[in-house]
Amino acid sequence: MTQRQEFQVIRTYSDFEVREYLPCVLAEVKVSADYSTATSSAFSRLFRYISKGNKAQEKIAMTAPVITSSKEKNSNEWFVSFVMPSGSNFGHLPHPDDPQVILRDLDAETCIATSFRGKATPEKSAQVAAQLRAAAAKENIALSSETRICRFDPPFKPGFLQYNEIVIPAYIS
Repeated sequence: MTQRQEFQVIRTYSDFEVREYLPCVLAEVKVSADYSTATSSAFSRLFRYISKGNKAQEKIAMTAPVITSSKEKNSNEWFVSFVMPSGSNFGHLPHPDDPQVILRDLDAETCIATSFRGKATPEKSAQVAAQLRAAAAKENIALSSETRICRFDPPFKPGFLQYNEIVIPAYIS
């Protein structure tokens, strides 16, 4: 089974969860393109990195989810990330061969999340993100402008069976 990004559920609402994500290291590629092009372009670069495309020629385990995030609404600037395996340390990971692949520490953070089944198309992801933001607003939860589309299944899995989440950093005291 593929290792997943670690978190603890802090609170459950009818439409979403509040989660505390543990610190982790991301391998990330920034792409300026539409969602579909950005995702496929960045995925291949990230996959090469974990498949010995690094200075140590070391294989790194694949984890879930693959995260595609946009820092601003209606932006064509995407950050596609693989979460490095639990326990990975920024200083001990091999440097990528590809200069487009950046390693980045991500501190512990509080986020809200909801899941959906089906292919994570731009339209479906935007719809679920809008619903999540509306549900958080009803609970007076302040959110970041960033939206993360988290995909857990390989693209060859039938679309109607695919599991995805929308995750948004939250400001909860």
